[in-house]
Amino acid sequence: MTAEYDYFKDPRIGKLLDLILQLSTDLHVTAQRVHALEAVLVRHGALKGGELDAFAPDAAEQRVLDGQRDAMLGRLIAILAEAGPAEHPLRDQWEALLARQPG
Repeated sequence: MTAEYDYFKDPRIGKLLDLILQLSTDLHVTAQRVHALEAVLVRHGALKGGELDAFAPDAAEQRVLDGQRDAMLGRLIAILAEAGPAEHPLRDQWEALLARQPG
């Protein structure tokens, strides 16, 4: 990185900012595509306007949604709580997970 763009004087913070900007871009694109998909479904009569906002999952659907949320949060928390050197972060956690797998 050239000095002109090294705002934080720490390459780790610069990498973190790059990561946040990439995630923000990906999230924006995903949100735009979901909005477009909903609009197309409404136009073609597959959904009524506002139907997606009023969605109330049944118990099985809620378990799936909760599981997906918990898994995503677990991945984020693992990054924050990772142990080990930078060459192989999360190695301890990975090995512990593998040890719990059957077979």
